[in-house]
Amino acid sequence: MSNPAQPPVPATEATDATDAPQATHATHATIEVTIWSLEQTSPADLRPAAVPEGDLRIVRSEMVLPEFSRFLYTAVGGDIRWTDRLGMTYEQWREELERPGSETWVAYVNGTPAGYVQLGPQDGGVVEILYFGLIPPFRGRRIGGHLLSYGVERAWDLAERWPERPPTERVWLHTCSKDGPYAMDNYLRRGFRLFETKTEVEPDVATPGPWPGAYGV
Repeated sequence: MSNPAQPPVPATEATDATDAPQATHATHATIEVTIWSLEQTSPADLRPAAVPEGDLRIVRSEMVLPEFSRFLYTAVGGDIRWTDRLGMTYEQWREELERPGSETWVAYVNGTPAGYVQLGPQDGGVVEILYFGLIPPFRGRRIGGHLLSYGVERAWDLAERWPERPPTERVWLHTCSKDGPYAMDNYLRRGFRLFETKTEVEPDVATPGPWPGAYGV
């Protein structure tokens, strides 16, 4: 997001070069973000979470529908600064969803979307958990562990639904310090192992919400 235009600086009456106003440069706030990458290298690595009680279903979204995919992205990530895809065009969303092996699995609670897992196929039998998370009202209800477990299982058996793909040999993901406080613990409990840690400096952007102003910021 760009800053709004600044008003012009009033002219001064200085007659000497040393009194002339100095050029200023806008500064943008940044934050330091730690990124952790984790992996499983065998289906036996997965330690599934218990299935929570209640009307919970996990269903694959089989239609290529950028509108729905963007809704899930903004609804889940709106309060934790998921902004990298907000500038993608409709066709860019469509192209990603149409990739062979790309899958989105959606959790429904009492018929309402609660969260999702998006699988991203890569070469060499590798599958990335591209996105995973819950919409805020559904967090803390023991849904996330089961949804992640289910999504990882679908990553491991992806080739059964896409015969042109080789069997999955590795499932990986990354999380960061902007994610919820329980994200890393959930991944470790499900059997993921840390293989890389790095730190990056990113622009300190406003929390976008599912739409601007949704959270009063």
